[in-house]
Amino acid sequence: MKSSSLLSLLEDRQVHSGESLAQTLGISRTAVWKQIRRAQAEGVEIKTIRGQGYQLVSALDLLASDRIQKALPQHLHNVVVLSVLDSVDSTNAEVARRLAGGLEGVPVVVSDSQTAGRGRRGREWVSPRGENLYLSLGLSVQGGFSALDGMSLVLGVAVSRALSALGAGDVGLKWPNDLFSGDRKLGGILVEIQGELQDGEVQVIAGIGINVHMKQAETVDQPWISLAEAWPSVLWTRNTLAAAIVSEVIAMTAEFERQGFSSFRDEWQARDIFFDKELVARDGGVEGWGAGIDSNGNYQVDTAEGLVAVRAGDISLRIRS
Repeated sequence: MKSSSLLSLLEDRQVHSGESLAQTLGISRTAVWKQIRRAQAEGVEIKTIRGQGYQLVSALDLLASDRIQKALPQHLHNVVVLSVLDSVDSTNAEVARRLAGGLEGVPVVVSDSQTAGRGRRGREWVSPRGENLYLSLGLSVQGGFSALDGMSLVLGVAVSRALSALGAGDVGLKWPNDLFSGDRKLGGILVEIQGELQDGEVQVIAGIGINVHMKQAETVDQPWISLAEAWPSVLWTRNTLAAAIVSEVIAMTAEFERQGFSSFRDEWQARDIFFDKELVARDGGVEGWGAGIDSNGNYQVDTAEGLVAVRAGDISLRIRS
């Protein structure tokens, strides 16, 4: 939203004159008026009070790099290279561009909206402006491609830990990369490999999308829920959420490098929404009962012929309706 600087001034919900806003922003009163109209057209409720100025009515949760940076642990301040954008094609794509440019540190991109957000298997990730969290990190993982077995599952545990610490109880994990509350999708994770293996190190881009305040999404073809709807007693702010997720992901990636996937397996299984449910492959012949994950992060289905391990890239599983 181009008017985010203006909205940050109105965020206190006090009445601000057009003249004071123009002076603070260093623009004309006409430009202020145009920004007000643009924000209103995008769904922000701003009241115009004749002879006094403008007052914000909508509840806003604006992204701000300084707020995210402040909420990060001190030891990450010189590690994380943070960029907060108004709009981007995809936060994963933007991190890929920054890694290709030789950026030092851990690039983290957060955007207010995405024009070409992607989910698993190239599906569109619906990315409305100002409502959800769209975040990607560039991570370096030692141990080569084989070390990536279970990486998306570890990230699921990291994000669920961060959400739980902020007040979300019983966050479920749907193999291989979705977060659920009850039987509705809360968010998802997209893991992509960047570049070639070098000196035993591989670069991984972790894209994380969380429904925070979203109230409607006509184009989403599955049951979904937002943090605000699932846990309405918690004051959810995207800046705090972003910092908590970044901190947890970086810490758990380091633990994953040291100990592998096995140390996270029990925690993942405790959140498994497939376990002991009747399952069927969306595009394959496997059907049976959910039996948890093996030591490599493959999902096990208890079929009539015995346990079958399903790899994330092979088959998409769903609960039989």
